Amino acid sequence: MAISDIPEYAHLSDADVEALAVELDQIRADIEADRGERDARYIRNTIRLQRGLDLAGRVMLVGGRRRGLWWAGATTLGVAKIIENMELGHNVMHGQWDWMNDPEVHSTTWEWDNTGPSAHWKHTHNYIHHKYTNVLGMDDDVGYGTLRVTRDQRWRPYYLGNLVYNTLLTLLFEYGVAIQHLELFKKRHTPEEKEQFQADLRQVGRKIGKQVGKDYALYPAITGAVTRSPKAAAKTATGNLLANVIRNVWTNAVIFCGHFPDGAEKFTKQDMENESQGQWYLRQMLGSANFHAGPVMGFMSGNLSYQIEHHLFPDLPSNRLPEISKRVQALAEKYDLPYTTGSLPVQYLKAWRTIAKLSLPDRFLLATADDAPETASERRFKDEDPDKRLVAAVDPVTGRRRGLRSAIADLRRRRRARRDVRALVRAGSGSGASRRPAA
Repeated sequence: MAISDIPEYAHLSDADVEALAVELDQIRADIEADRGERDARYIRNTIRLQRGLDLAGRVMLVGGRRRGLWWAGATTLGVAKIIENMELGHNVMHGQWDWMNDPEVHSTTWEWDNTGPSAHWKHTHNYIHHKYTNVLGMDDDVGYGTLRVTRDQRWRPYYLGNLVYNTLLTLLFEYGVAIQHLELFKKRHTPEEKEQFQADLRQVGRKIGKQVGKDYALYPAITGAVTRSPKAAAKTATGNLLANVIRNVWTNAVIFCGHFPDGAEKFTKQDMENESQGQWYLRQMLGSANFHAGPVMGFMSGNLSYQIEHHLFPDLPSNRLPEISKRVQALAEKYDLPYTTGSLPVQYLKAWRTIAKLSLPDRFLLATADDAPETASERRFKDEDPDKRLVAAVDPVTGRRRGLRSAIADLRRRRRARRDVRALVRAGSGSGASRRPAA
């Protein structure tokens, strides 16, 4: 099942985990001491760029009866919405720029271009998700209450629709964000709980109404007034719809690449008992995944192409994550820990593959719940050698630490060797049968 003993799974002793924490704490201290004008200039330039693209997209949509302008306007507006949600809204609300003491880019004042109220997002994402990352029964982002993404979730016939649900979630992602905080299927027993739910529901309703009114009533009305054409107004509305879909699909892809490809592990509530800072760091490293990105794709993802680094330091400026990643990779090498990354298409396809595969009952799945691509536990190694203690060791030949990364590689090599032997046996049996004389 999911990992219930993180240091054991990672092949690290308690002393190793605490040493790792000291080195990660030093990275934080170094970046905090170095924050300054170049970081402030980065976020202010990003705001200017986003607002310029937003304005350009909306102006082009005024002439949306011309197909070229409609596509250009909708695409430009979609890019503006991506930047606003990913590089601005998400990161500003994490408090990454609070050190500037600028109310324009402060986590307490930012309200983003999304149907989910920022106050709700900060609770469900900043607190629940980042504190309890991938902990089953604690982190609602594990499946978003809709999808089966790990074998630790008991299969029900409902999950046969996994692919349909995720397609709808992809297209309507902002509405998924809006209702996540509401926990619609949670039972509320006390009058206080019911009253809080009604208050939260009203806030979501007001925010959805504001966003829908802006994109599908206000701006189309402005276009209609300028052009005196109902068709032009309708084109603005459909252009805004496409822009929102572009933003939703991209946001979904980035988030799923960071949390659901192979190697992004899940954990049990047992992990949370007396968890030290070092164990929390280790859980973030094992539970997150990156994807390869250059400067442009990194920017368009809100630098969540560095999801591992973001989960280690969620409140450090996003523009510093590329340099942080070099130091985190060095630590992964030093402690022989996996550093899960890959191309965006491959990571996203792995997430979809998991969602498709887990729509089926477990009896149709080949790997066990302890050793599947999307789910693992410390028992994956004990199955190979029941007496093996999963602790850090030093290779006597090379002097290198042998930990989780080496253990996974060794496990794969042994399994490939066994498969090769079985294939040779089958081939030998087949050739022997073909040489047997006829009766």
